[in-house]
Amino acid sequence: MSASTSSHAYGIGVIALIIGMSASFVFYTSFYLPESLAKPSVDEHILHPEEDFIIEIVPGAVVEGNQNYVPNKALVTLSVNNKVIWQNNDDTAHTVTPDHRSADSYSGDFGSSGVLKPGDSYEFLFTEPQDVPYHCTPHPWMTGTISVEKLRF
Repeated sequence: MSASTSSHAYGIGVIALIIGMSASFVFYTSFYLPESLAKPSVDEHILHPEEDFIIEIVPGAVVEGNQNYVPNKALVTLSVNNKVIWQNNDDTAHTVTPDHRSADSYSGDFGSSGVLKPGDSYEFLFTEPQDVPYHCTPHPWMTGTISVEKLRF
């Protein structure tokens, strides 16, 4: 009768598999993941514009057809006034919601995370040229578009 002996190759294979998976995990968490989550390099002039662009949600803006509501076509320029601030001076809560998902590679997703209560504000730093149509979710007649352009000289 021959005795059944276990092969050392099975144990060595398991150890090699564990070492390979550990090395893959270390590479993923140390090199790949940080690079994929890193923000792009952006010029300091764009990150710190000369002035803020303020859109004021005026009292009575909730009334459909109000002539005082005018953020319909805001034009901002990178490194000049690309930090946009929506200030809610109305007596009603509003939102800043993109018509379609919009994101900036540096600042992330555009749009307020919830309602802007009276006196609240929402700010967004645009770092790349784009057109972003937006609206107020509870009051869909309140619409606007932000056009972001590069400095021309």
